[in-house]
Amino acid sequence: MTQTLSLRRPDDWHLHLRDGAMLNAVLPETARHFARAIIMPNLVPPVVTAADAAAYRDRIMAALPPGMTFEPLMTLYLTEGTDPADVRAAAQSGLVKAVKLYPAGATTNSHGGVRDLEKVRPVLETMAEIGLPLCIHGEVTTPEVDIFDREAVFIDTVLDPLRRRTPGLRVVMEHITTEEGVAYARAGGDDLGATITTHHLVINRNHLLVGGIRPHYYCLPVAKRERHRLALRAAATSGEARFFLGTDSAPHMDAAKETGCGCAGCFTATNTLSILAEVFEQDGALDRLEAFASLNGPAFYRLPPNEARTTLTRGAPVAYPSHIETGDGTVTVFDPGFPLHWTVA
Repeated sequence: MTQTLSLRRPDDWHLHLRDGAMLNAVLPETARHFARAIIMPNLVPPVVTAADAAAYRDRIMAALPPGMTFEPLMTLYLTEGTDPADVRAAAQSGLVKAVKLYPAGATTNSHGGVRDLEKVRPVLETMAEIGLPLCIHGEVTTPEVDIFDREAVFIDTVLDPLRRRTPGLRVVMEHITTEEGVAYARAGGDDLGATITTHHLVINRNHLLVGGIRPHYYCLPVAKRERHRLALRAAATSGEARFFLGTDSAPHMDAAKETGCGCAGCFTATNTLSILAEVFEQDGALDRLEAFASLNGPAFYRLPPNEARTTLTRGAPVAYPSHIETGDGTVTVFDPGFPLHWTVA
């Protein structure tokens, strides 16, 4: 018997759209199901100024297919040369909804990120004053720290001291992957939120490494042990307001993934809602999917939830494409490894 689930139209609070042919190919995969998304600024060159953000927003809207509605929520890439006045003006105009902190070298196109937090203190203080969120890729990049420990070390040595030195700064811990991340988010107070990706609810590091290296499960932060995955699922399905969906859907050409030095990222935009409904059903929490996907994110960003509604139906397993074409090559759609019975009506 077919079941239905109705929720306010979801938003994605962490999304990579890229640019050019890739943008044109992947934007419809998000706009089909999501009303808004926080757009990552790590292009080449990155989106550093308000002018950059306005130009990128124009390119996104130009790529939106006719008949689709979607609002890109723009961010700025924080550098040691970022101008606090430009950040203030961009936020007050309504164009920019957050600033993104990449520790230099942490992930894709992060080489221009921050190396010395003291050099961006004026920007952070301005953001605390005006209430503009700081989205953080929370990993240290020092070579002596094991890649599976980078998030926990970042919380202790960077994030907590940063928040203590900057009272009132509103922070989003993006794509948390550990028990430590869940615990810190829970204890962090009203100025702290945390996004959780679809794929980190599904895979652990065995999926990446057992039986051969599976490049389409390689992402940063890297998938961790099973106990961390279970902690993320418990947080996502809890209904707690501090946890919300940020897919970190990150498309790369297959040729760049399936190589000797493959790019990090899972492309989940196409089937995220189906996967989430399956996960929440497995955990007996379908009544809390709306909070995670549609309500908690807008509340943290001080935006109204969407008025439009989305209906998911449960029936026979859904067949999603294994790849999408970009014009420059193919992108593999994330495979959760189990049947998906829920689909957007």
